[in-house]
Amino acid sequence: MSEPVWIAGAGMTAFGVHPDRGVRDLAREAVTGALDDAGLTLGEVEAAFYGNTAQGALEGQLMVGGQIALRALGARRIPVFNVENACATGATALHLAVNHVRAGAAEIALAVGVERMNVGDRARTMKVFEGGYDVSAPEELSRVLAELGGDVDDSAVGSRSVFMDIYAAMARSHMAAFGTTQRQIAAVAAKNHQHAVHNEKAHYRVAMTVEEVLAGRALSYPLTVPMCSPTTDGAAAAVVIGSRALARLGSRRSVRVLASVVGTGDTRALGDHDRAITRLLAQRAWEQSGVGPEDVNVAEVHDATAFAEIVQTELLGLCAMGEGGHAAESGVTSLGGRLPVNPSGGLESKGHPLGATGLAQVYELVTQLRGEAGARQVAGARIAVAENGGGFLAGEEAVAAITVLGG
Repeated sequence: MSEPVWIAGAGMTAFGVHPDRGVRDLAREAVTGALDDAGLTLGEVEAAFYGNTAQGALEGQLMVGGQIALRALGARRIPVFNVENACATGATALHLAVNHVRAGAAEIALAVGVERMNVGDRARTMKVFEGGYDVSAPEELSRVLAELGGDVDDSAVGSRSVFMDIYAAMARSHMAAFGTTQRQIAAVAAKNHQHAVHNEKAHYRVAMTVEEVLAGRALSYPLTVPMCSPTTDGAAAAVVIGSRALARLGSRRSVRVLASVVGTGDTRALGDHDRAITRLLAQRAWEQSGVGPEDVNVAEVHDATAFAEIVQTELLGLCAMGEGGHAAESGVTSLGGRLPVNPSGGLESKGHPLGATGLAQVYELVTQLRGEAGARQVAGARIAVAENGGGFLAGEEAVAAITVLGG
């Protein structure tokens, strides 16, 4: 990155079910928290990037959601950009804010992601997820899932997001290729549920054992409900600044953005992991940041299911391909281990309000790099990485985003 950029403030609501709060109210709390954290006012923000995926489908607000929400907070005359990039929306909003500041278009920019998924109609909410793949070619989705994971009789299980079937097929492929076990996937979930006990903003804060995870209600094999993210409401925000603002504010609480990359995949053999989008983006992120996976002290990855944490840690280079399950089972990725992953509790415990998730990861990592995470603090955290993925296309995420931060 040519011009240095920092995150001066981060804010986040509690994640969970908020039936009496709309997106404007949730956004207000996250934005106010981020601005207060930075010691800035909304009047000092020069541009804003507003991330949301579902408000149009669930509430009919098909356009100008960001302008409406931020004007309600008091934003005036600044450019507001509406961002939608599936589950990678939050990290994409941050990426755009970082590049806006880096390019000199603003010295202070705001990135915010917000989602209200629980609208009292579960069937309507589940339909949102069906927009995350190519709806013009449903037969192609079926073909890819069959190639990845074979045919599985799951007719007896209850309703679920189509993405649970997608992750299950990817998990079965990984199990066949590398010997990953259902118990290892359960170990990831148990670890993250334990981490979330210490996160006051997490959707679920109940510790679970591996056996309890395995005994949960079955979804598409090998997944059980405790291995999967809940339907969550919430918001998160970050204030991005350049060098002049840093000089004014001081650097004590600012966290350096070492790399921010976003990309889309390409058609590849499903087993060609070297060409997976996360692997290719990670290579760009390490080059851009000047650090490598061996330097990382803490990570937040997109574990919409526990299996996803396994494969994403591998593709990021935090462990070798096929070793992610063993790393979780042996305690490497737990708090107190060599490389804690998802100390926030991850998506399956902290929650997954689609458009806010990537910025919630950044909120956690900023907190960690400042040494302010309390009982879930990773000792000596100096380098952190977040991976946020969204959608599904040709056997992998349709879009992925990687952010590297330095304390």
